[in-house]
Amino acid sequence: MKLLNITAKIHVYTIDECNESKKKLIERAKLATHMAYAPYSGFCVGAAVLLENGEIISGNNQENAAYPSGLCAERVTVFNANSQFSQTGIEAIAIAAFHDGDYTNEPCYPCGSCRQTLLEVENRFGKSLKVIMYGESAIYEVDSIKDLLPLSFGKESLKE
Repeated sequence: MKLLNITAKIHVYTIDECNESKKKLIERAKLATHMAYAPYSGFCVGAAVLLENGEIISGNNQENAAYPSGLCAERVTVFNANSQFSQTGIEAIAIAAFHDGDYTNEPCYPCGSCRQTLLEVENRFGKSLKVIMYGESAIYEVDSIKDLLPLSFGKESLKE
């Protein structure tokens, strides 16, 4: 038997160490948390994407009493951006969460479905997508969604 060891490179920093572009993207994600519709969980997530053309599009989670019918902030945001700018790639996405009257201390990570959606964005536009996960105590950033989704299933998996 062989053992396969998978690692991920994650940049860890604080908001004070961000450049102005990242601060702006994170701030838009944080602002989006306050417009989330989360009456069941009370966990409000916001996301913001930076498009190749410099536009920033934000979105937030939308819950539903029939739980599978809701949608996470990351997918709301990506689908919104792709519907408005269908031929423009996404350079980065920032994610933030607000719960119990404050932003979460630890970074907010995308769920499995959102990771798969972000992988599709990378495949669609043929370039890596930076994922910036905000927390009050630290910010985590990966250079590609593949760092958060090893052994991923993408379009190359559908070839014989």
